[in-house]
Amino acid sequence: MMADETNTLADLAELTEGTEIASTEAQVPTTPLREQQLDKFGRAYATGRRKDAVARVWIKPGSGKVTVNGRDQEVYFARPTLRLVIDQPFAITDRQGQYDVVATVKGGGLSGQAGAVKHGISQALSKFEPALRGTVKAAGFLTRDSRVVERKKYGRAKARRSFQFSKR
Repeated sequence: MMADETNTLADLAELTEGTEIASTEAQVPTTPLREQQLDKFGRAYATGRRKDAVARVWIKPGSGKVTVNGRDQEVYFARPTLRLVIDQPFAITDRQGQYDVVATVKGGGLSGQAGAVKHGISQALSKFEPALRGTVKAAGFLTRDSRVVERKKYGRAKARRSFQFSKR
């Protein structure tokens, strides 16, 4: 019985030598890196959207200065939580203080505008450094948050709320 088992194991070893199992590591498809997309000034441009806000964002290598609508981010986004939202893409990619950001934002409120700037920075980062795309995408920053305010319907006080019922 033991001789049969060793023969079968030896036969299996011979079978695996003939096949190309060892070359499977070379056949693993690697995702091709996208090209770096820069304008003639060496900046990466992207559009970010959140709720009703639309942000046009340009990033370039620099000292980490963020300018929104011509004002510094501390002046435009006074709440610290909104500034944290904007800095998330840089924090997750370990690029804090390495890029200058110039953004113009229209529409929506401050929270939506901060989300739009974050979305735009994430898109622009992946265009400036295509190797960071996987990190930013895994964090969910490249996905546009499609939640918007529901429209008001006729015969209703708001989108879904009815008018107050009066018995008399």
